[in-house]
Amino acid sequence: MLLFMQVAPIHTPVVTAGSMSLPQLLDAVLPAFSEKSILVVTSKVVSLCESRVAEIDSANKMALIKRESQYYIDPSQTTHGYHFSVAHGMLTSSAGIDASNSGGKYVLWPQDPQKSANELRQYLVRRFGISHAGVLIVDSMSQPLRRGSVGVALAHSGFKALNDYRGKPDLFNRPMKVSVANVSSGLAAAAVVSMGEGAEGTPLAVVTDVSFITFQAADPTAEDLAELHTTLEDDYFGSFFKAAPWQRGDQN
Repeated sequence: MLLFMQVAPIHTPVVTAGSMSLPQLLDAVLPAFSEKSILVVTSKVVSLCESRVAEIDSANKMALIKRESQYYIDPSQTTHGYHFSVAHGMLTSSAGIDASNSGGKYVLWPQDPQKSANELRQYLVRRFGISHAGVLIVDSMSQPLRRGSVGVALAHSGFKALNDYRGKPDLFNRPMKVSVANVSSGLAAAAVVSMGEGAEGTPLAVVTDVSFITFQAADPTAEDLAELHTTLEDDYFGSFFKAAPWQRGDQN
């Protein structure tokens, strides 16, 4: 019997900076969680629970971007004053800093998204007495030459983020040479479009029936995480990156 992935958004109370911890929030809104399911959490909720905020009225956004970035581009040198940056090894806007649904504050990305994801996985395993639980921390980003944003994975735990097809035969028995599927960001895209990005009030989701996922009863290893990233020299878009007027941020 074929099982089709299901995404169930979860409505929560309004979360403000420091109003509750992530375990307190999940205790209140997550009554059950089954083996080999994945909990998706927006990075904003993680950050609010961790009080990773700055007051809009008193903070200098450009200084925050520099502080939170590995690299950034002065917005005066970009179309529409866009704040390009690289943070946590990802190309993003404004180092992930956002002011929507925040109550007058800039919300920064979590200090250590991977640590937060690992701690959430361990919480789920302990609370529900299961062996395999997946966690995905997500945000949304724009893509070049496409209008609108899509969900992407900021951190994951409890499952393999990549499905490697290299060396396997295709439908015509031809060995595949370069295909590696980023299932973590694929899941993030499906979850974010289901949760919404406006006033839906559903910053959590549970994903079930994911037969294409390889679960692990452990946090990702350093090798697992290294596989998710490539160098500037090896990246397909490296020539575009090298041509941009990048400046070093404080996280470099």
